[in-house]
Order: sequence, then C-alpha cells, then structure tokens
Amino acid sequence: MDRQNITLSLPKSLLKKAKVIAPGEEKSLSELLREALEKKIREDTGYKKAKQRQTKILKMGLNLGSEGRVQFSREELHARR
Repeated sequence: MDRQNITLSLPKSLLKKAKVIAPGEEKSLSELLREALEKKIREDTGYKKAKQRQTKILKMGLNLGSEGRVQFSREELHARR
C-alpha cells in the first residue's frame, strides 16, 4: 500500500488527548487517526449504498397483492368488533 505524508492542523487540546489515547490502545498516533478516518469513510460509504438500494426499491414499488385496488372501505377498516 502506497503511503503519503500529510500535514495536519489540530487543536492542541485534541492532540494532547489523542496522544494519551493512542498508547492506551497500543497504537501510534498515526494509526489511531488512520483507523478513525477509515471508519468514517466506511460509515459514509455504507450509508450511501444503503440509501441508493432503498431508493431503488421505493421507485420499483412493492407487490402487496392488491394490484393497486383498495378492497375495503374506510368504515370497514376502522370498524370495532
């Protein structure tokens, strides 16, 4: 896997907290940040794919067996027995 160094500007308080967390998880700061970024990308990609899949289903419509005809009146549906 090719790698590229970047310059990252973070608030000092955030950086201090990250430097404490990383060794606690037995990771380097770089690894901790990479994993967080990968997680964010996976979540966003998964959401977009799921949204596209569900939108396609909505556009196709679902066969509910009524063939588009309402077979009951409102009163029949709400009748108490």
